[in-house]
Amino acid sequence: MMNPVAIRLLSQQLISQQFTSPVEVVAHMGAMQAQDYRMVRWAVEMRTRKPSLQEFQKAYNSGKIIRLHLLRGTWQLVAGEDYWWMLDLCAPNARRIINGWMKSNHITIDDRELHSIREVLIKVTDDKKSATKDDFAEALTAKGIIMDNHRLSYHIRMAELSGTLCSGNLSPMKATYALADKKVMRTPKLDREEMLMWLARKYFQSHSPATFEDFVWWTGMNSTDCRRGMELLSAELHKETWRGYTFYLLASCRTKGFRKGTTLLLPPFDEYLIGYKSRGLVIASEHTSHAYTKNGIFFPVIAHDGTICGNWEPWKKQLQISFFDNSKEWKTPVKQWNTFCKTKE
Repeated sequence: MMNPVAIRLLSQQLISQQFTSPVEVVAHMGAMQAQDYRMVRWAVEMRTRKPSLQEFQKAYNSGKIIRLHLLRGTWQLVAGEDYWWMLDLCAPNARRIINGWMKSNHITIDDRELHSIREVLIKVTDDKKSATKDDFAEALTAKGIIMDNHRLSYHIRMAELSGTLCSGNLSPMKATYALADKKVMRTPKLDREEMLMWLARKYFQSHSPATFEDFVWWTGMNSTDCRRGMELLSAELHKETWRGYTFYLLASCRTKGFRKGTTLLLPPFDEYLIGYKSRGLVIASEHTSHAYTKNGIFFPVIAHDGTICGNWEPWKKQLQISFFDNSKEWKTPVKQWNTFCKTKE
């Protein structure tokens, strides 16, 4: 009988990790949610055989891992080798989402403003090589352009989606930006059907078993495109029905290697939860408010054998945990905490 929770842990590289480098992890995952600038490092590191902040930083600074707004108009990490084709495929939809947000916030940016501000962003980034949002604001002020933080954020996002800006060097607390053409090696163009197939492959190799609705949610794209991507991958996708769910699994995904007794400290916005709509597999409905809010804020959580059962505090000096699911005696994740402490700044 299929154990979907165990297979998800394996697919997500949360147990029996297969990869030694952060780049391999991000490439395998396709796109990793990256709202929390510091904790996304742990999301990647815990999926490697030997977690290392130094290895993550090296990959990030060299452009082999990139952070940008992409799927659903939100922050993700993608591998440098996937950056250009994923941008080609996903940017149009992300722009529509961001334009919708601007409209709801009564913000209008015409082409003239867009191009004039972008010239400043390019100049600052070219000069500094790795620029912060504060650097952009200072340069605009020096030119007599006073812009509020919200409006500047939209300019930066649109510059990301045009392939102008991407993430710069890793800094302790603040996001930085670099010129994408100078940071990320160009890769050959793919046609749209190839890109849809590759996006489906990336998702199901790292998130199996998952439903069609999970895939649509994760991509933020329309059902037609998602269905086409799965059709193009159909020779490698297997369908399984389990307790009312219709799951799809990539043929190459692992189904063996799960060992009971594993307790994990998951960062906020981790793909283990945010990557699915079918979260009921791993957290009871009465406990979801401890894991995430209705407006999309995800908290640091504890998973024992895949079940979300508690919360933890990443930035305390000592391990601080609380269990909201009292149905079992949960194991205190001391080993995982010690590993986290060795890698955090």
